[in-house]
Amino acid sequence: MLNIDGYGGLLLEGAKLTIYISLCAMVVAMGFGLLGAWGKLSGNKVAALIAEIYTLIIRGIPELVLILLVYYGVPTLIQDVAGLLHKEVYIDLNPFVAGVVTIGFIYGAFSTEIFRGAYLAVEKGQIEAAHACGMGRMLTFRRIILPQMWRFAIPGLGNVWMILIKATALVSVIQLPELMRNADIASRATKQPFTCYFAASLVYLMISCFSYLFQSRAEAWANRGIRSV
Repeated sequence: MLNIDGYGGLLLEGAKLTIYISLCAMVVAMGFGLLGAWGKLSGNKVAALIAEIYTLIIRGIPELVLILLVYYGVPTLIQDVAGLLHKEVYIDLNPFVAGVVTIGFIYGAFSTEIFRGAYLAVEKGQIEAAHACGMGRMLTFRRIILPQMWRFAIPGLGNVWMILIKATALVSVIQLPELMRNADIASRATKQPFTCYFAASLVYLMISCFSYLFQSRAEAWANRGIRSV
């Protein structure tokens, strides 16, 4: 990586944090995605309505607005409500936790539709055969449905991951020292904005390239034994 007047190490540290944020947020997103898909497919009207509202609202609000709302707005709202009750409350959200949870919550809405589509893509005959063999709902889900869901979901989840990596740049507004934040610090210190931001863009591109290679390997592994038409 370019030294950039001694700030290359700062960009490297930011890149490490960016990857860590992305991995943690992706786990959160998959958790919300599975939960949302269950809600839409459960047949429970209340759960389906909550999942539908979740995906509709989250996909309709910009990520930056939600990050600012969670990190700055929620603590202020709680403190104002506490003030009305004549109680003094001070809330200081951890920027890492706020960033990871918010990004994961946002992309959980997109993962919801991916998991829902993956579930619907599993042949119903296999599910019926599992029930006919005496398998319960949980055993059928674990041994028949879930392994095949991953095969159908990996391409979509790979796209979510690619977008999520770039979305981590937005957490720089809450002073989290990830790649974009550190690139901004370096550009102000060195007076070389083009060099610093260009170096950051190359790092993002490198992460995306490695992610694409990993996704290709994961798809090949998931599709092993499947005859291509």
